[in-house]
Amino acid sequence: MKMRALLLATSLLISAFGAAQAAEIEKPNLTLGVGGKPLLYYLPLTLAERLGYFKDEGLTVEINDFGGGSKSLQALIGGSVDAVTGAYEHTIRMQEKKQDVRAVIDLGRYPGIVVAVRKDKADTIKSAADLKGAKIGVTAPGSSTYILVQYLMKKAGLNPDDASFIGVGSGPSAVAAMQKGEIDAISHLDPVISKLQDLDAIKVLVDTRTTEGTQQVFGGMNPAAVLYLKESFIKANPNTVQALTNAFYRTLKWLETATPEQVAATVPQEYWLGDKDLYIKAFNASRQAYSTDGNIDEASMKSALNLLTTTDPDLSAANIDLSKTFDGSFLAKAKAKQ
Repeated sequence: MKMRALLLATSLLISAFGAAQAAEIEKPNLTLGVGGKPLLYYLPLTLAERLGYFKDEGLTVEINDFGGGSKSLQALIGGSVDAVTGAYEHTIRMQEKKQDVRAVIDLGRYPGIVVAVRKDKADTIKSAADLKGAKIGVTAPGSSTYILVQYLMKKAGLNPDDASFIGVGSGPSAVAAMQKGEIDAISHLDPVISKLQDLDAIKVLVDTRTTEGTQQVFGGMNPAAVLYLKESFIKANPNTVQALTNAFYRTLKWLETATPEQVAATVPQEYWLGDKDLYIKAFNASRQAYSTDGNIDEASMKSALNLLTTTDPDLSAANIDLSKTFDGSFLAKAKAKQ
C-alpha cells in the first residue's frame, strides 16, 4: 500500500510539473501566416511542422497559407494571424508605417529568388535593363519576388512602372503562366524555378539562391524569410515566442546536416510538383540560402534597408531604427537550450 501511494504521489507530481510547464505557454494554440508554403523559401516552416518540433514545444500551430508574403503581412496587421514566416524587409516597411513588427529568428540568409526570362525572349531580354515593357510574373504584387525585380530594374536605370507585374501564385499556376506565354519573365523561387529549368522554358538572369549570386546583387548577405510578430504580441507572450523560436532553431540545425533525400521524404509529396528527383535538385540549388545560426547582423540589416529605399523613394532611411526590426534575445536562449 505504501508503494502504491508513493507511485500515485509521484504520478501526481509529474502531472503537476507537466501542467506547470504547459501553463508557461501563454498561447499554446497559434495561427501562423505564410505566403506560399510549398516554396523552398519557407521550407523551415514545413519541416518544423512535419518533424513535430512545434508540438515538442507545447504548441499547436494552425498554418494559413496566403497567395503571397504581402498578404500574410496584412493578416498579421489585421489580427487574423499571430505570427508570420515572411520576408525580413516587411519589418522595415512596417516601422516606416509606425507598426512595430519584429523578427526573432532568420530562416534564410539569401533571398533565394531567381529572375529569369522565357526562352524565346532570351535574345531580346539579356539583363534587367531590357525588362522595359515586359510582363513579369511574381508570387504576388508587394511580395519579396516583386520587390527584388524592381530593385534590379532601378539599378539598371528603369522605373518600376516600366513593366507590368502579374501575380502568378506559388505553385503549378506559376509554371503554367510561363508555359502558356502569359508572362515574358519571372521573379520566383524553387521548386518553381527548377521545374521551369527542367522544362527548358527559361533562361536565368539573376540567381540569389547562392552565395555568389547574392553577393553579385547585394555585395553580401541579404536576409530573406524570418519569423516575425507584432511587438505587442511578443511582450504579452514571451514564453510562446520562445517556444516558436526554439522550434525553428532546432529545425535549422536539423536542416544543416540533413540529406536532400531526407528533406524530400519529410515534406508533403505534392511539394514535389510530380517529380521527387526534381525537388531534390531544387533543394540542392537553394541549400546555401538557409541560415545556419538564425542571426541577422547589422550589415545584412543595412543591405535589406538599401533594397527598400532603392525601390521606394518615399521610404526614408532616417526614419528607420534597424535595431527595432530584430530581437535576438529569444534566439540566444534557443541556442543555449540546444
